[in-house]
Amino acid sequence: MVGRSPLISIVLKQEEHIPDEGEVILIDKPLTWTSFDVANKLKRACKFKKIGHAGTLDPLATGLLILCTGKKTKQIDSFQAQEKEYTGTLVLGKTTPSIDLESDFDAEYSVDHITAEVLENARQQLTGHIEQVPPLFSAIKIDGVRAYKLARRGEEAEIKKRAVEIKLFEIDAAHFPSIDFRIICSKGTYIRSMVRDFGELAGSGAYMSKLCRTRIGDFELKDAWELTAFIHQKRVALNLEVDE
Repeated sequence: MVGRSPLISIVLKQEEHIPDEGEVILIDKPLTWTSFDVANKLKRACKFKKIGHAGTLDPLATGLLILCTGKKTKQIDSFQAQEKEYTGTLVLGKTTPSIDLESDFDAEYSVDHITAEVLENARQQLTGHIEQVPPLFSAIKIDGVRAYKLARRGEEAEIKKRAVEIKLFEIDAAHFPSIDFRIICSKGTYIRSMVRDFGELAGSGAYMSKLCRTRIGDFELKDAWELTAFIHQKRVALNLEVDE
């Protein structure tokens, strides 16, 4: 076997000890991509040795995704703990098992009885310190298995309630039965659970047709990169081909 030359060995040892200070990357997550898809794409395309994201977004949600590389991954927990802001649209009168459009409609309900007063009552009951049950179609682990895997197999599972804080819940019913909303909430809040519970409190059903995360703590969506644009500029900086 041909051994490494002393010069190559020295260079490799030096590279191994170069500290990876890392960076915090703000990405506007594309529709249908999972948060893992984005992290995996960036790791491969931008040659990051270590990368993780600070807070999952559902595939059918868009908006701000914070990713950390290198030593910055130590900050992920602190980013996840910060309050978050979302905008989106829920639709009254129909439900799906996933509470969004990932699955087909499974029931239809009347909306004829729903008044502005009914909507306001539902909004108030979902504001402040509340308890909610996360959706079965979620990444929560139940006996070591992701809940969404059980859901896709048609299995039932019990998910415990969790306490969250809804600091702001605004609604706009100008296009009823579609309801546009804006929510500012604590860590651990499931917006799809908010939608499900809103529909039930209104004496109907509801599903989420659109969701966008606009802020995490002091980080805002307006400052985020479009995914392909970030990859392009990073590969240029690294003197790599940019047609990937």
